[in-house]
Formats: sequence, structure tokens, C-alpha cells
Amino acid sequence: MAIKDTPEEWTVTATTTPFTGNKTSVRTDQVVMPDGSTVSRDYQVHPGSVAVVALDDEGRVLVLRQYRHPVRQKLWEIPAGLLDVPGENPLHAAQRELYEEAHVKAGDWRVLTDVYTTPGGCDEAVRIFLARGLSEAEGERFEVSEEEADMELARVPQEELVRGALAGELHNNCLVVGVLALTAARGGAGLDALRPADAPWPARPFEG
Repeated sequence: MAIKDTPEEWTVTATTTPFTGNKTSVRTDQVVMPDGSTVSRDYQVHPGSVAVVALDDEGRVLVLRQYRHPVRQKLWEIPAGLLDVPGENPLHAAQRELYEEAHVKAGDWRVLTDVYTTPGGCDEAVRIFLARGLSEAEGERFEVSEEEADMELARVPQEELVRGALAGELHNNCLVVGVLALTAARGGAGLDALRPADAPWPARPFEG
């Protein structure tokens, strides 16, 4: 038996949008259940995101520490950001985030994994890339603001991040998923066997 997620769409009899924010909205659908009953489901509509596990030649991962107000914590994370434009190529978005948040570019890009962050209440899809062949980006640094103005950058050995994730000391989902996927890939077929950076992404189709 192949273990693989498959598309499926149950009948929706009505939809409303009770809240629209700057980047996301909340949608309420009336969904028909298998027994014929109809239930109300509220969920956040999200444009999608990208994240980058940037691995240097010494086996260290580039991480950043940023204040996250909803959880009242400073979290260690990997570079990440929203897909700002519908249909935007996720690789281009990932390259932009790595430049803006760390002033770094990469010579080799692969798809590490694709995930839904909280599919019970949000449709956010994230593509996590692996970036290697790191070097400093040209030109001036991107001017950050708000929470990002207080951001700290570090390069941490992969093994230390795995230890922190398993010890319950690191909580950002993209960091945890990314470094564990990196560990699995290195212990399996190898990093060069990962999907190419332009691999199809049905959750957020793109062109070019």
C-alpha cells in the first residue's frame, strides 16, 4: 500500500468571509459530511510560504532569532516568508527571503519537503528548500523593519539543531521539519537525490 496524500473535495453549500486582513482572511464553509449532514468549518485562507534550510560547507545551518507576538517568544527560525504574488515561483521567493533576511545567496537549490502547517484550521502550504553553496550577496543589505529589525543571525551545526528540536527547546515548525528532513535525506539517498528546485507544487501551482 502506497502512503500518499490525495486530492479530495467535499461539497460546500455556502461560503462567507467574516474577516479579511492584510495578508490572510477567515472563511466559513458549510460542508456536507459523508452521512449527508452539513457542518460549519472556519479556517484561515493563506497565500502560502517558503522557507530555506541554508547549509554551509561546514555543516552549519543559517538560523535567525525573531520575536513572535502571538506566542510571546523569541524563536529560532530559518529564513522564510510569504508568497507575495499569486502564482509566484516559490524558488524566486525563497531566494528573495534568503537575501533580505541574511544577505546571502546560494549556488545550489533543491526542494527539501512540502508541508501544510495546520491543515485542520488553515490552508497554508510551505515549500522548504535546501540551499547550498552559500556566499555573501552583492550590494547593500536589505533594510528590515518592525520585528525583523531586532533579528539575530547565527550559523549552528545541524546536529545541535536536531538535538534542540528533540529536546523541546526549538519550536518553529519550518526549522524543526527542515532540519529533520535534512538529516533524513543525508542518511538516505543523499542531498543530490532531492527534487529539483522547480519541482511541481500542486498546493501552490506556479509558472516559470
